[in-house]
Amino acid sequence: MAVYVYSVISKSHPASLDELHGVGDPPGDLRTVTAGVLNAVVSDAPADLRPKRRDVTAHQEVQVRLMADGAVLPLRFGMTAESDDAVHAALEEHASEYEERLRGLESAAEYNLKASWDEEALLRRILQESEEARRLNDAGRGGSATPQMSLELGEMVAREAEARQQALAAGIVEALRLHTREDSVSPPGGQDFLNVSFLVGEDEEEMFLATEMSLANQLGTECELRLHGPLPPYSFV
Repeated sequence: MAVYVYSVISKSHPASLDELHGVGDPPGDLRTVTAGVLNAVVSDAPADLRPKRRDVTAHQEVQVRLMADGAVLPLRFGMTAESDDAVHAALEEHASEYEERLRGLESAAEYNLKASWDEEALLRRILQESEEARRLNDAGRGGSATPQMSLELGEMVAREAEARQQALAAGIVEALRLHTREDSVSPPGGQDFLNVSFLVGEDEEEMFLATEMSLANQLGTECELRLHGPLPPYSFV
């Protein structure tokens, strides 16, 4: 029977999974597969596995419980193997890699930060600080702008907005990086200009959170920082 794989942990990890259940309906019973000094937390995989809220929640609850007692390599939702033997073989094959990664994740959690810049506020700032953009905008408002001038203004604003967002994103990451072990930048979506995850050790968590709060206060209402965490370190497995 196919096996659903939640996490990889050290064999010395307490793996206190009492009262937790796995994915599926009815929920699968959690167990471990051992290979050397490593354990994989698994359950039988349901035949019709889908990212339903019930199953995604069950997957996440396993990660959170394991994180409370030690380092964990959390796998993304939906990871399966053919059998316990296949899981055992994978643990053996990647043993040194998994052990090294677990050491790097000890006493650490992931924090994800997304940032957006209010479009109207950004446009106002560009027009205030760019004489050429202001000239073209004034011409448009006065009715004397040509189609070429309107196109030029649009392109100039787009370039300026991207440059300012990239510069601010780099500054935010650089300030927070001082209090983290690692960071992982992902493509932002929607109106966001930044989507970055940080691996934060317990000894740096207070300074990391204080720095993020300070940045948010400095940026004011024009920019919104949305910090989520602590989370299982999915981005650093």
